[in-house]
Amino acid sequence: MHLLEDGYSINYVSTKYGIGFKLLTCLWIQYQQNGLEALGKKKNIRASGELKRIIVSDIENNHLSLVEASLKYGASDSRISTWLRIARTDGLNALDITKKRGRPKGMGRPKKKVPETELEKLREENLKLKIENELLKKVRALVEEKEARLRKIGHKLSKD
Repeated sequence: MHLLEDGYSINYVSTKYGIGFKLLTCLWIQYQQNGLEALGKKKNIRASGELKRIIVSDIENNHLSLVEASLKYGASDSRISTWLRIARTDGLNALDITKKRGRPKGMGRPKKKVPETELEKLREENLKLKIENELLKKVRALVEEKEARLRKIGHKLSKD
């Protein structure tokens, strides 16, 4: 902001520090209007369908730019552009539809079932032993395959 106050162009500062031109323009306008407090973190707004319709209709009727609408309503310009696209393709009523946020219920690992009877305990132990046996067979096959490759190229086998 100090460089812009000193007369440097927004384009120069944008390229020098790798800040997007639109973002820097928006920040500069906010800084000019409200000072340093405007550049701090703002509270996220949870826009209702009504607020979205008001913002979109204001942009359409008054020919506001995304930056101007962003400054006026406190929503990000990318979010407003998404609302504009939805309103233009599906109509203003489509702005009322909101997706549920977060992970859906029922996702995740199933809870472990505690075996109750002796038969269930034995079946569970049998399953674990079968899995362990299959794993040992695979390890043995991999070791034998490695030994065969080493014998083929003439290396001695290691004791490990």
